[in-house]
Amino acid sequence: MDEQFNSDMPWYSLDWFQVGIFNNYSWGNSLWLYGLIIIPLIFIVRWLIKGKLNQKLPVALPKKDIQKSAFTLVRFIPDILLMLILALLIVALARPQKTNEKIDQWTEGIDIMLVVDISHSMQIEDFKPNRLEAAKRVATEFIEGRFQDRIGMVIFSGDAYSLSPLTTDYDLLNAHIKGIHFDMIESRGTAIGSALAVATNRMRDSESKSKVMILLSDGDNTAGNIDPITAAELAAAYNIKIYSIAIGKEGKVPMGKDFFGRPNMVENSLDETTLRQIAEIGEGEFYRVSDNKALQNVFALIDKYEKAEIKESRYKDTSDFYQIYLTWGIVLLLLWLFLKSTFLSNVLQD
Repeated sequence: MDEQFNSDMPWYSLDWFQVGIFNNYSWGNSLWLYGLIIIPLIFIVRWLIKGKLNQKLPVALPKKDIQKSAFTLVRFIPDILLMLILALLIVALARPQKTNEKIDQWTEGIDIMLVVDISHSMQIEDFKPNRLEAAKRVATEFIEGRFQDRIGMVIFSGDAYSLSPLTTDYDLLNAHIKGIHFDMIESRGTAIGSALAVATNRMRDSESKSKVMILLSDGDNTAGNIDPITAAELAAAYNIKIYSIAIGKEGKVPMGKDFFGRPNMVENSLDETTLRQIAEIGEGEFYRVSDNKALQNVFALIDKYEKAEIKESRYKDTSDFYQIYLTWGIVLLLLWLFLKSTFLSNVLQD
C-alpha cells in the first residue's frame, strides 16, 4: 500500500482529499470523471447569465462612499458548495477502487538426483580449481535455478553414499554440497553401478511424473558389486531419465605440485562407452566436457530441458471507496440546503 493511502482512515478525514491520493485508485466507471471538466463550465455560464438577468437599480453614490469588501465574496458560497457536491457525486459514480493482486505459483515438480563422483581422480586440475570443486559449483548454480523441484544427491568413490534424500530444502542441500570432500568415502575406485543403484533406490517410490538422474564421473567403473548397465536398466524400469556427463581431458593433465612448486603431470584416459550406454538406456543424453565453461553449459542445457511448467493463480481483492465521497457529498448537500432555507441565504445573496 502506498504511503499516502490508508484504507483504515475514517470517512471524515481530510486525507481522502490529499494531493496524489487519486493516483492510487483504479476506476470502475472512469468515463464519469469527464464530468469534472464540465462542472466549472456550467457554473461560469450560470453566473454570466445570472449577472445579465438580475434586476439592477440605479443608485447614485459619491465615489468616496463606494468601498470594496472581501465579505461580498461570501455570496458565492452556495454555488461553490453545489459545485463540490456535484464533483463528489461524480467521483462516487466513477467508483474509485483499490485492487490488490495476489499471485500463487506452483508446479507439479520434477524429482532430480545428482550422482557425483568424488574419487581420487576428481582432484585433477584440468578444471579450476579441480574437477570436484568445479562440479560442486555448477551443482549449486543448478539448484538455485530450480522452483519447487525435489532434489537429492548421491556421492560415490569405491562405494556409493546417499548424501541427501529428495528435498525442496535447497539451503540444506547446498550446505551438504559445500561440505563434500575426498575423504568422505574411504574405499578407492569408481563404483558407478552402485551409485546408480543407490540413486534409483531413493527415487523408486517417487510419484512424480518426471524423474531425472544426472551422473557426473571422470572414470570407468572399477569398484562395486553392481554392473553399471544393469543398474541403468533398473533405473529405466522406474521411468528415470539419465543424463551422463564425462568430465576431464585426455592425455597429460595437472594434479598437485612437485617439490619445486611445478604442476605434476599425470596421464588421464576415459572410456566413454559405458557412460554413453547408460544415457541411452535411460533415454537421456551423454555429454563430454573438458573445462569449467563446458560443464556450466551442460548443466544449463539440462536445466532448460527439465523445466516443469510453472502454473499460477491470480486473485484480485478489490475494495470500493465510493461510499466515502458519497457521504461527503450528502454532508455538503445538507449544509447547502441549510444555507438556502435560512436567513443566511438572503445575507449571502445580497
